[in-house]
Amino acid sequence: MTDKMLSLEPSVNRLSGLIRKPWLWAYIAATLTFAATSLVAGSAAGSLLYTALTFASFSAIVGIGQMLVITMGPGNVDLSIPASMTLAATLALKFMDTQTELILPGFLIAIGVGMGSGILNFALILLLRIPPIIATLAASFLYQSLAIWSNRGLRIKPPEPLAEFATGGTLGVPNVALVGIALAVFAYVLLERAIAGRWISAIGQNLRAARLSGVPVNIVRFAVYVNSAVCAALAGFLLASFSGGANLNMGTEYMLMSIAVVVIGGSSIGGGNSNVPGIWGAALFMFLIVSMLNSYGLGAGIRLILTGFVIVCVVTLASRKGYKA
Repeated sequence: MTDKMLSLEPSVNRLSGLIRKPWLWAYIAATLTFAATSLVAGSAAGSLLYTALTFASFSAIVGIGQMLVITMGPGNVDLSIPASMTLAATLALKFMDTQTELILPGFLIAIGVGMGSGILNFALILLLRIPPIIATLAASFLYQSLAIWSNRGLRIKPPEPLAEFATGGTLGVPNVALVGIALAVFAYVLLERAIAGRWISAIGQNLRAARLSGVPVNIVRFAVYVNSAVCAALAGFLLASFSGGANLNMGTEYMLMSIAVVVIGGSSIGGGNSNVPGIWGAALFMFLIVSMLNSYGLGAGIRLILTGFVIVCVVTLASRKGYKA
């Protein structure tokens, strides 16, 4: 009997370690919500999962960029994400003007807009010593104004092959989800295997100690803010291609969404600790909870209240003392 108990001990320890992962709660919540939605709506599980993966992709992409910013510690947050999405998509699609041969230059323009936005954001933070939350919010007004000026309120359509890619799939998986998964894998490797990831976590855990230990703090912060803006630009480019065009309100919901998926996914809002796997779980949960409440036919006000309540419950479970990344 003792030998059997000893043989089971490693498995029990592994299970206990898994349960203690904060990101696990996001997947549990997403799974339960998926089941409830399937039962109530009577929709096919495969179709619902495909839709959830598609729409969660955009939240996951911006969430990964936001996660790295938040990991750098209190006060670090990028509120320019919605405007960066809109500006990048607007300028890229306007340049392409539905012409297939201009897809690659248009994509590079979107990424360039993201890089420019990130550089300006960090310039405001570093040179003018403006708190990140204020600097990125102020910059967002500039980006949104540029988007308004550039498209004059018109909905700009993407080239047909680009739209087909964004709305299509490969081996039963949406193409936009494949992009989001690839980005998540890259972020995971960066944080867990690369020295740059350790620098980001060190800055979030103790900025002064990180600087004294030789971490190039400003270079790391610069790279992280640029990365966040590039992720936003990529998400905007894909979202505009998926939805059939760029419009001035396309990024609005992603300001709070980008923060919500980080917190629900198990990353510490105080910085120093990030959870890449949880981003996807939280993104799926956020889409599915709204779908489930819609399937019940609830009004918008009640949906918002219940969504907020469920989010608070999940965050509370994920942040209980004793849970580790």
